[in-house]
Amino acid sequence: MEKFKVVIVEDVSLELKGTLSIIRNDIPEIEVIGTAQTEKEFWKLMEEGAQPDLILLDLGLGGSTTVGVDICRKVHSDYPDIKVLIFTGELLNEKLWVDVLEAGAHGIVLKTGELLTRSEVMDVMSGKRYVFNQPILEKMVERFSRSVYEEGLQRTAFIRYEIDEYDERLLRHLALGYTKEMISELRTMPFSSKSLEKRQADLISRLFPAGEQRGVNVTRLVVKAIELNIIDPSRLEADE
Repeated sequence: MEKFKVVIVEDVSLELKGTLSIIRNDIPEIEVIGTAQTEKEFWKLMEEGAQPDLILLDLGLGGSTTVGVDICRKVHSDYPDIKVLIFTGELLNEKLWVDVLEAGAHGIVLKTGELLTRSEVMDVMSGKRYVFNQPILEKMVERFSRSVYEEGLQRTAFIRYEIDEYDERLLRHLALGYTKEMISELRTMPFSSKSLEKRQADLISRLFPAGEQRGVNVTRLVVKAIELNIIDPSRLEADE
């Protein structure tokens, strides 16, 4: 493959030296045309005419995790032909990974395990999207497997307790603190608050044994729905 130009954005001098060493020893196709340790330095490089084919971008610049996402979003908008590969030590912030992928990053390489390899760089340069190294792939597979397992538990609970979409929607919004009057105003809930009262009572009769149904309030009902895997507290989102 022909040589291509790269700008490295990394705020830790020691890690920048390590990245340059990896490139020098393992990825001879790369020509580093500039480095930046801050957002300001990066945009100055671009304004002075730097034309990289690839930006190797750290996320945690100056202690801020959002700066890297902002840079990626603006590059994707203003320089759509430039590819962005994230090289980051943000090992636990999975929400940040999602944010930067939505901002236009072509892939993420975590600074752990085998670090940056020629394979990931070449995959990005060949036009692939969603390029990851082994550590992040392992985390994604773990999260995917857990999600599939939890969805299976929920499907089983829906069948066992005869839960329909309106039951789930009612329970989810009760968990979010909505009153039945508020829920009845949702476009996705074609029921009056009085009808929802009846549905709530019916849910109590299905989810609680006969001897435990008396005096069940909204809080106990929601907790029971969580215990039975009917609603997932980590996925509580309101409808419009």
